Amino acid sequence: MQKLTTAEEEIMLILWDLERAFVKEIIEKMSDPQPHYNTVSTTVRILQNKGFVDYNAFGKTHQYFPIVSREQYRKKSVRPLLKNYFNNSAEALVSFFINEKNVSVEELEDLIAKLKKEK
Repeated sequence: MQKLTTAEEEIMLILWDLERAFVKEIIEKMSDPQPHYNTVSTTVRILQNKGFVDYNAFGKTHQYFPIVSREQYRKKSVRPLLKNYFNNSAEALVSFFINEKNVSVEELEDLIAKLKKEK
């Protein structure tokens, strides 16, 4: 699975939320200044070529949908982050986020409880 550019990732986040969308609907969800229609259309076609999205054709119009789940991409994206910046240490990664977000002891206890329940 290839890494996404920032623009591609923004579109994928929108598609993951909407599940199916036309280019116009994607643009409506994008932050200002919204890119031109052709720019988004080109980026979506790149995502299709990379194997992230597919489409249903309605005449000349295409409705796009993700074929790679958010979870699949998340797993693929976190591995290099963990390796390159945290020496493959999940503890170092979690510690970093806890310190950056000023997580309270209560929030940590809730997280531990949720993780234990999932296991």
